[in-house]
Amino acid sequence: MNGLHILAEFHACEGDRRLLLDAGMLAALCRRACANAGLLVVAEAFHQFPAAGATGALVLAESHLAIHTWPELESVTLDLYVCNYSQDNRAAAEAAYDSLRTEFRPGRVMRRDIARGDPDTSEGRDH
Repeated sequence: MNGLHILAEFHACEGDRRLLLDAGMLAALCRRACANAGLLVVAEAFHQFPAAGATGALVLAESHLAIHTWPELESVTLDLYVCNYSQDNRAAAEAAYDSLRTEFRPGRVMRRDIARGDPDTSEGRDH
């Protein structure tokens, strides 16, 4: 379960506006970003909201990417987690993240990285 979990918000996106509005284009971008990074998509689900944004998720052999668009706010939220079971996938996660950031062209980014599965770096506690 060791891995990198990236939680990010892209605000004031100046990329192709259709990426915020069209679930098909969003899905294609996510598949391309993951494939180019060397991540393996094993399942997916995307949903188009009428006259609004889109939401979707890719199940990866390495874990997942979930993404949600907010065209009225020119914003995107994403959750990208890759585990390092058989190899270190941090570079792949960074490559997929960079690809998405490049396409959306956010004016402002909020990002939080969580080291998963390493008790020496995790902030959470057992309950």
